[in-house]
Amino acid sequence: MRHPPARRPHHPAHDSPPPEQDLAPPSGRPAPSSFRPLPPDGSARLPGWRGDQWGRVSAPIVLAVSALVIGMIAALGAGDRQPAPAVHAAAPPPPAKYVVLTFDDGPDPRYTPRILDILDQYEAKATFFAVGTEVARHPALTRSLHDRGHSVQNHTWSHPDLRRLSAAAFDRQIRSTDEQIHAHTGTTPRCLRPPYGAQNPVVVQRAAGLGKQLVLWDVDSRDWDRPGTAAIVRRVVTGARHGSVVLFHDGGGNRAQTVAALPTILKTLKAKGFGFRATRCEGPS
Repeated sequence: MRHPPARRPHHPAHDSPPPEQDLAPPSGRPAPSSFRPLPPDGSARLPGWRGDQWGRVSAPIVLAVSALVIGMIAALGAGDRQPAPAVHAAAPPPPAKYVVLTFDDGPDPRYTPRILDILDQYEAKATFFAVGTEVARHPALTRSLHDRGHSVQNHTWSHPDLRRLSAAAFDRQIRSTDEQIHAHTGTTPRCLRPPYGAQNPVVVQRAAGLGKQLVLWDVDSRDWDRPGTAAIVRRVVTGARHGSVVLFHDGGGNRAQTVAALPTILKTLKAKGFGFRATRCEGPS
């Protein structure tokens, strides 16, 4: 049996370096590129490692780390940016002149809902002087008046002439109506419209004692007389001035003519530059 030749111990420190080799490529062949593609298994060897120090790093991990670094750089840059200020369109100024639309003797389920729809169509607010007995009969309709942004005020419990009442009867007419309106709207009226517009110094004094401000009118549509739609329109349009209080009715009888006249009245007054306000008598009585 042959024995292999004895190996000389390897001492790298004492070995002379291998002779330099000519790295020039054979004639006609391109010089090798410094970029070497990843092996088929998708891994790369870290240069400078030897033997068991060779590490294999998965290509997806390399890509993930790169994406994380890029994201951190982008986040640092975004942190210095200030958010763009929100741009809000300026609300148009309210009309310089206005009228106060008022409706008495309701609410009435035959006419009040139709009047509400017309008011909404023209973006108009109004004041409804409600009768206590009708509020008690139609609580949901009363609540709808309030919920749709209109003012619900006191027109007594049963529509009597307040000049003819005793102090006790006067008190009952006003307080009972206040309680009904508050129960269904959450607000207590501060305005009082005396039925028929009937007042005297005693009525004024008693109303003030209950914290009420009397509200009358200066433009009467006379819709209660049912003069015809055209007559109602003409009276209101020709009589309206800045600050006018206009009297209509949404209850107490047939108010079909009022409903028919209202769109033309609102359209015409808006074309003349009028706005429409509700009154709540929130100032001092």
